[in-house]
Amino acid sequence: MNRNFLKNSLSALMVSLSLLTSSPHALAQTYKEVEWIELMPKDDLDALLNPPEYLNEITDGSEQDTLDALGNIEATDKQAKRYQSALESKAVIESFDGENIRLPGFVVPLENNEEQKIIEFFIVPYFGACLHMPPPPPNQMIFVRSAEGIELESLYDAFWFEGTVHIKTMKNEVGTAAYTLELANMTLYEE
Repeated sequence: MNRNFLKNSLSALMVSLSLLTSSPHALAQTYKEVEWIELMPKDDLDALLNPPEYLNEITDGSEQDTLDALGNIEATDKQAKRYQSALESKAVIESFDGENIRLPGFVVPLENNEEQKIIEFFIVPYFGACLHMPPPPPNQMIFVRSAEGIELESLYDAFWFEGTVHIKTMKNEVGTAAYTLELANMTLYEE
């Protein structure tokens, strides 16, 4: 075999590999794993971690356990007012806009197609969110629209969601999300 031919072939292969690995479309997409609390400003998190005392008197699932009912309670101190504000906060972390993220969560179905696949849903951080009031704050909910739809065997199942997150508020009668996700992958949650 001609030595120059082998040398030129190896050089061409190296150039091809270099171009292939430098192209963002040629590489597998990578996703930054995030925790839900990273999606909310620190002051909202601090307020939610320090709820006012009157909440201890409200029974889960009762008529008083709704955002409307909580809004009707006159907050008398700064802590209570800040807590109520954090429950409805649409404040987001701007640096997440356009990021490829991976996070665990649960599906809250919103709309199905003819094949009974879910084509619109919220991703929420814990089971029962939006089904039991009050819903999570908008900065703790993510809206997804999937043209092909997803199949869901059980609302109890947790999933890993991967995709590109955007800052866009989506509201319906179930709740409000301050983020949307272009869903790329969804797999059953396994630690």
